[in-house]
Amino acid sequence: MAPDTEPFASVDELEAGWHPLLDPERAKASVLLSRATRLIRAQCPGWHAAEQANPGVCADVCCAMVQRAMATSGSVIPDGVRQMSQTTGPFQDSYTFDNPSGNLYLRDEERRALNPRRGRAFTLTYAQRFGEAQT
Repeated sequence: MAPDTEPFASVDELEAGWHPLLDPERAKASVLLSRATRLIRAQCPGWHAAEQANPGVCADVCCAMVQRAMATSGSVIPDGVRQMSQTTGPFQDSYTFDNPSGNLYLRDEERRALNPRRGRAFTLTYAQRFGEAQT
């Protein structure tokens, strides 16, 4: 891939921060990392400045997006569960997943990290009142 289309993170980086992936999961993760990178580039115009100021932030956000997407897409283990209820008799379990469709998305704090605001210096002068003489 060209450098400007290279994913921000690799499957190995995702695994290092999450858990070892099976071969089918690695293939899916590779595709999702590329998609997450494209979403970050499209939705966060300040990503380049954020990466220069805080190297690795794009990879961190990219991995977090993919982890959220993979954690709830058909998983048997209740990873990414938002709400859970369990009844002992007559054996009832209920889970509400945070991202049941396994969509890629950016959280607000991730958008803020990738679109840093820059402070600007400015001065204020008091305006003269109408009708007052200049001194």
